[in-house]
Amino acid sequence: MQTNTINLISDTVTKPSSAMLEAMFSASVGDDVFGEDPTVNELQSFAAEMFGMEAGLFCPSGTMTNQIALAVHCKRLEEVICDWHSHIFQYETGGYASNSGIAIKLLHGEHGKLTAPMIEEAINPVYDWLPKSSLVVLENTVNKAGGSYYQLSEILPIQQLCKERGLKLHLDGARLFNALVESKDTTMEYGKVFDSISICLSKGLGAPVGSLLLGKKDFILQAKRQRKAMGGGMRQAGYLAAAGLFALQHNVERLAKDHENARILATTLGGLSFVKNIRPVSTNILIFDVEKPRTAASFLEELLSKGIKASAFGPQTVRFVTHLDFTDEMLERTIKILSQML
Repeated sequence: MQTNTINLISDTVTKPSSAMLEAMFSASVGDDVFGEDPTVNELQSFAAEMFGMEAGLFCPSGTMTNQIALAVHCKRLEEVICDWHSHIFQYETGGYASNSGIAIKLLHGEHGKLTAPMIEEAINPVYDWLPKSSLVVLENTVNKAGGSYYQLSEILPIQQLCKERGLKLHLDGARLFNALVESKDTTMEYGKVFDSISICLSKGLGAPVGSLLLGKKDFILQAKRQRKAMGGGMRQAGYLAAAGLFALQHNVERLAKDHENARILATTLGGLSFVKNIRPVSTNILIFDVEKPRTAASFLEELLSKGIKASAFGPQTVRFVTHLDFTDEMLERTIKILSQML
């Protein structure tokens, strides 16, 4: 394997740039458990203001921000409604049950996206033997569905339904900025629609770690207690928060480059006889199948021998994810390698 490996496993593999590292090294810090880390406080305020929301909470991971939101919005024996592709169902180890004692109802939307009529049909009637439907969770972009994204116009009817039926609405916005770069919707518009929003700083935005949970002040006060119970209270976390602040201030608009690179790779893959079922490329995630006798595992071994890392998304399914450390030179080399495969 080459030493200068091209890593397309995820957009979580990025390393801080020299400018981001400088921001981290120069951060002012304090004890955040006591609310005394100025850089954490600045990050939380900055993000909340971006979305026109009242407050924010810095956490180690997007899984934690999602799980906190579920725990605050729902009581035990209640239910969350989401698409079956959702990260809270697929990749959070059943935390909705173990952390909050709640049920989950899975819907099958198109490319992971729900509609108001689908949700309305799924809301439980009030019977003793059914969990109370209390929360709707949307994911934007939808990772497992290939980075598909909602337009705000698709979300507004869902918000109206939740308001009419007394349900809360949470956004798993792990890659929300990828969606916004494409849809041209604004953060302020999103802040008016959701009761809570989770945004990840360590994916396409390039920070080494961290996510934010946004909402009303009383919601964030409860969220902070849940964070502590989950072991998420950090001390001099300003060094990490500084990276997140840098990411929000400098790395949003450039996400369009990642999307362009993913589409270029899709075009290359489309010319290979053994590649089929390339999912629509909406943002920076590219999912496709390989035909037998190849398997995802054998294809990934073949790629790795040529200096490219990627991940399996099923027995025949492969995922590429582009990111800020995937350079133009790497793109050209990847195209050349793929084009030579038979």
